Amino acid sequence: MMADEVVLVLSTFGSVEEARQVGRTVVEERLAACANLVPGVESIYRWEGEVQTSAEVLVIFKTTGAGYANLEARVRALHSYEVPEIVSFPISAGFPPYLQWVAESCSPSSGAAA
Repeated sequence: MMADEVVLVLSTFGSVEEARQVGRTVVEERLAACANLVPGVESIYRWEGEVQTSAEVLVIFKTTGAGYANLEARVRALHSYEVPEIVSFPISAGFPPYLQWVAESCSPSSGAAA
């Protein structure tokens, strides 16, 4: 497997509960191999012409490049924000067995377990 087949996807949520529910859903649906919740994120941003500050929860999803579009669509559908942050970064290198696990975990026909 090539390292560029695995990507990290970041998204922020307004609550731990929402982040946890979306994370669990996309892992159960095999759209992501893993969802790490990072609570305690403070976001400063411009929205509707004003600078705002919010407490948020960052979620780091691991998925495949081929599966990114489906993950993005599902997160958009489940997300409460009007314009959610959903950004993807390719993994240029990584521990091969871990990258293989990500690929297998996102495969609909795989019985892989973590």
